[in-house]
Amino acid sequence: MVKNEHSGRKIALGALIAGAAGYLTGILTAPKSGKETREDIAGKAADVKDETVEQLQSLQVELEELIQRGKNKTVALSSSARDEFNEAVVKAKDAKNKTGSLIKSLRAGEADDPELNRAIKQAKSAIKNLSNFYKK
Repeated sequence: MVKNEHSGRKIALGALIAGAAGYLTGILTAPKSGKETREDIAGKAADVKDETVEQLQSLQVELEELIQRGKNKTVALSSSARDEFNEAVVKAKDAKNKTGSLIKSLRAGEADDPELNRAIKQAKSAIKNLSNFYKK
């Protein structure tokens, strides 16, 4: 189930990027005034930003659910497994906090692409690591 969710997100992100590139190509080659073109670009940029915030919020919610589920499961784990699991939870909490900070930065217009990519990669990695514990 988790693999399908990750594949779906990758496909959705790829479609979003391809759609944005197609949209920009279309508006840049369309016979419109510069003002209309700038307004179109600004509108699409706002849409992409909103979709990115939604994706980060979804990752944040998923991390929180996995963290809560993990807290309930730690009682059943052995000492070494519990230590390993607790380390994964700490990383997940850190990723969740970073996604929250990045959402705020995006809304304020202060985030850049490398920051965004790192936060998404870290959140997905934390989700994968915690999900592995639930399979055991």
